[in-house]
Amino acid sequence: MNGKAAFRTGLRAGGPVLSLLLASTAAAQEFRPSDWPTMSMYNVPGAIEMPNAFSKPDGELSFTISNFAGMTRYQFGAQVHPRLYGGFRYTEIQDFDSAGFSTYYDRSFDLRFTAIEESGLVPAVTIGLQDFIGTGIYGAEYVVASKHVGTGIRVSAGAGWGRLAGNSVLTGFGERPALTPDDVAEGGEANFDTLFRGEIGAFGSIEWQVRDNLVLKAEYSSDHYTLESESLGIFDRDSPLNFGATYQTKGGTEISGYYMYGSQLGVSLAFNFNPDRPPTGGSLDGAPFPITPRPSRAAAPEAYSTAWSESEAGRQAVEARLGEVLLLERLEMEGLKIDGTHATLYLRNSGYGAEPQALGRAARLMATVLPPSVEVFTIVPMTAGMALPAFTFRRTDLERYEVAPDGTERMLAAAAAAVTGTPAPMARADEAFGFYPRFQWLLEPYMRTSLFDPDNPFRADLGLRLGAGSELAKGLIVSGSVTKKVVGNLDQNSRESDSVLPHVRSDFPLYDSEGDPGIETLQAAYYFRPGQNLYGRMTAGYLEQMFAGVSSEMLWAPYDTPFAFGAELNYVKQRDYDGGFGLQDYDVVTGHGSVYYRYDDYLAEVDVGRYLAGDDGATLKLERVYANGWKVGAFATFTDVSASDYGEGSFDKGITLTIPLGWFSGRSSTAVPQFTMRPLQRDGGARLNVNGRLYGLVEPGRQDRIEDQWGRFWR
Repeated sequence: MNGKAAFRTGLRAGGPVLSLLLASTAAAQEFRPSDWPTMSMYNVPGAIEMPNAFSKPDGELSFTISNFAGMTRYQFGAQVHPRLYGGFRYTEIQDFDSAGFSTYYDRSFDLRFTAIEESGLVPAVTIGLQDFIGTGIYGAEYVVASKHVGTGIRVSAGAGWGRLAGNSVLTGFGERPALTPDDVAEGGEANFDTLFRGEIGAFGSIEWQVRDNLVLKAEYSSDHYTLESESLGIFDRDSPLNFGATYQTKGGTEISGYYMYGSQLGVSLAFNFNPDRPPTGGSLDGAPFPITPRPSRAAAPEAYSTAWSESEAGRQAVEARLGEVLLLERLEMEGLKIDGTHATLYLRNSGYGAEPQALGRAARLMATVLPPSVEVFTIVPMTAGMALPAFTFRRTDLERYEVAPDGTERMLAAAAAAVTGTPAPMARADEAFGFYPRFQWLLEPYMRTSLFDPDNPFRADLGLRLGAGSELAKGLIVSGSVTKKVVGNLDQNSRESDSVLPHVRSDFPLYDSEGDPGIETLQAAYYFRPGQNLYGRMTAGYLEQMFAGVSSEMLWAPYDTPFAFGAELNYVKQRDYDGGFGLQDYDVVTGHGSVYYRYDDYLAEVDVGRYLAGDDGATLKLERVYANGWKVGAFATFTDVSASDYGEGSFDKGITLTIPLGWFSGRSSTAVPQFTMRPLQRDGGARLNVNGRLYGLVEPGRQDRIEDQWGRFWR
């Protein structure tokens, strides 16, 4: 962990980088029309509004904005598996004169599974759930088949339930009540009781890829828009036929125009990109130091003398030189233990998002600087003063495999065989001279957002964060930060909480309006290794904007198992709204037991325990993990609080994006902000925000992550 990140375990705060994200889609990314079905106005692979059965390339992400008849949809979707696609939609409907709304904002989630992939004469077949969590305004299910026919022509036909049963051709299983304006309520609950029930409608489409960058489309829609057209009179639906065209740029952007339902014009803008295709096309890091081969022992036996290691001055000279060259590569020597044949380097990675890249560059420098007699290198990655699993290399292997065609795989095999799950703790005598104490400060912009509030769907503050921290000793970090808004409208939220639960989150407008400037955090944290494969943390102070107290955590995380188990226990009191040192009367003991499981490219996390409002329950989280540091995830929290007591949204849920900033620039960086898209958070299922939780610190040094990123060892 670098000098700045060493105390940013107490400062870390994610910020939206969506503007950079969307801009990057215009950069050089490989464009393959046959692999990229165009996106419908519902942000799923499809024609205009009707879905097709084709899948996006694995890992592909999409942002879409579409509009027609006063309905604007803002949507995000991800091909989280070659057969599974998930998406989130936020819709603004004008002239929705019901349930007290003139303009109505709706949230919904989609999920679709490709049951059969296209091959030979067999079409692709996909099963989809539309708005299966939400108010049900867009609720529908479908089964659709699609096939490439001839050159550049794609045809699709499907059967739909719910909204897609407007052109009813069959009577399905069970009854499905029609949605009326009076049914629009808080939403947020899963609509499992209506899935694949009621009448069945038919829809179809044809798409013609005229050129690599132009697709013409026509479709027969089974959506009658009964609510919008017949009940509310938002627009006239005069025809089931839609026509249009999509222009595709080389960067994956789609610009579409449509004539819809015999009366409306529609437009859509889609941004498609893949974390595995960075906008720079690859790494722009400088070349690493080449390994300097040693002379053979037979040719220069005197070079292999260990006499240098018998004097303190000789060892200190080697240590000083190694520390200097490591800094040139944005690496730091936290400690060094060395004798005539073996060197153990305690390494702090200050500049590389991939731990194997830091290991490889450090190993190269050791082979360049250390005397020829040192044959065995052990590198112990350090984070927050804690030693992660250590890697041992033979210098002979480094010299032999640096230019070998299969050198990367051979080094992984050699290093993995010598991994130490719990390395020996660094002795005080081995600490680098003057490394502790160390002080860092930062001044950076921040952005806080409030999303999906019915009164105003997007509020944000932009401001400055001033932070400082000191590592007083190994594992002991004192840090703090203050914030000052420069511009924004979070303080213009006049909504008063009507929650029947303790107001642990719903009073956030008071913190935004009264706490500027304010103390964001002020805390001391101690990280330690209490035993075999165990990690520990103790944090005390002003932990977040709304709570202060004491937090403790233990994590069991062996290097070579997909499982890890954690336990956290906190005692906190609610802070005053003004962002100062004062505390309110409300206090709570909260904590969770956690299970982490990594399978292939997926990380699942289950947290079970007590939340800030005293409610008991569990949070389920699933992330798609990319080798370059990207993560795309979704989470949901269910507690013993009823949907009516929780309020709008019914339960806590959302989507997370973890985006390494080095992906945009092509230059390695340890900065990895996280952005969370969630409906307006209420008091139920609210968890304490503690910076520097252990799994995030330990994960980069675990086997699955190391092997994911080992391809960067020689870079």
